[in-house]
Amino acid sequence: GKDRVLVVYLPDCHESLAGIIAGRVREKYYKPVFVLTKGEEGVKGSGRSIETYHMFEEMTKVKQLFTKYGGHKMAAGLSLEEKDVENFRREINAVCTLTESELEERVHIDVPMPVSHVSMDFMRELELLEPFGNGNPKPVFAQKDMAFLSARILGKNGNAVRFTVLDDCGKRWEMMAFGDPAPLNAYMAARFGQEAVDRLYLGKTQDIRMSVTYYPSLNTYQGNTKLQLVMQQYQ
Repeated sequence: GKDRVLVVYLPDCHESLAGIIAGRVREKYYKPVFVLTKGEEGVKGSGRSIETYHMFEEMTKVKQLFTKYGGHKMAAGLSLEEKDVENFRREINAVCTLTESELEERVHIDVPMPVSHVSMDFMRELELLEPFGNGNPKPVFAQKDMAFLSARILGKNGNAVRFTVLDDCGKRWEMMAFGDPAPLNAYMAARFGQEAVDRLYLGKTQDIRMSVTYYPSLNTYQGNTKLQLVMQQYQ
């Protein structure tokens, strides 16, 4: 678990999936990741990187291990012999200079922006900045000390929470949090007490206030479009 660069060998995985799997592993652990698969002629791999690690430059430091390789800062492809898989894992970590702070995910808080400023006009302005992606991260906004009024777990697998929150001008908004709600519920229970969390899910609380980063989105349901907020981080 100490490796700063993850090298995962999945011999039976189809090579066309290596990049997708590498991207998911990177999101989960926020580390540069190589996923290697076994092909007809040796081992092939696909790498996905993080903002602070120039993948192609790092691979060039150990290029003697590859039969071929190519790529850029954020992604790469490579071929090597099966006997060199473990050497690659060891060497790519040996030359790695990433520090702890560089392995912390960068939070792009562009603007501390009160939720009350979100509007359809604002959404249209945001759309002019798209497409968001590498090099053009989606803008994330911050709202301190936001009141949470109610919560409801949604989705077949219970992997989304819809909160009702109050903005700085006393208006109610829907805020979605996607992903497993357990860590968020545990955080709120530790900070505000389990009873407050229970009341939140009953829609009867006054006592949960958190600072959040969010971005606004449009939700269309049965022909009606309305603004909603998507929670990114909370504290």
